[in-house]
Amino acid sequence: MSTLFSEIQNLFERTYASVGINLEECLIDRRRSRQLEALAGAQARELSTLARTFLRAAGGRLRVGIYYSQWLIERLETDDPRAGLNDRNIRALIPFVEEINHALHAALRFHRGEHPVAGEAYARNLELQAQVDTYLVLLLFVAFFRRPGRIRREDRRWLRFHMFECSSGLNYTDRGLRGRYAETTALAARYTGFLEGLSAARRIEEIRVFHALGYDEKRGRILELTDGNRPDAG
Repeated sequence: MSTLFSEIQNLFERTYASVGINLEECLIDRRRSRQLEALAGAQARELSTLARTFLRAAGGRLRVGIYYSQWLIERLETDDPRAGLNDRNIRALIPFVEEINHALHAALRFHRGEHPVAGEAYARNLELQAQVDTYLVLLLFVAFFRRPGRIRREDRRWLRFHMFECSSGLNYTDRGLRGRYAETTALAARYTGFLEGLSAARRIEEIRVFHALGYDEKRGRILELTDGNRPDAG
């Protein structure tokens, strides 16, 4: 029987490429998450305790740990988004999808020879990609329950509020984290707005090109396609 986790991983792999492993096997408990958090440094302690992805290259392999809090798991089990998205489960579903996306794209980049690094560009790349992909996944959830699958303007406003406006990213005391989430959220909001104007086939083609780019290239592409000014980095 498929799980919500495996269904989302399969969706991403159909869109991009297979990573060759079941990412669900990378799930870790709170004790292990605390151990890895301690090794990650002071900045990492400010990141969300609801869900986390830990990445490390060692011995020619990519080590991945995905953590979900008990609250998040219970929320999705109690109010399964496969039965419908609502105000009770969307705040749990967003980080649930984002962490799967972080792990999957890190694995795809590792296969292409790019190792996880402490540099800001690597972190921003994964964060921007995750916000874009998660928004598109949420659209699919909403469309599934619409007959005949047409998404209303109210649905888009509701999703965009939860994805791009109702964000805690600006609450970080660390200036680097504030800048990371402010910029990636602004870019993701802009890019997903552009994607919504494309046909389904053209949208898939565009995001496949987009995912292979480095962060500066992604940023430049978004600004070019949306004909916008440079977003505030916070």
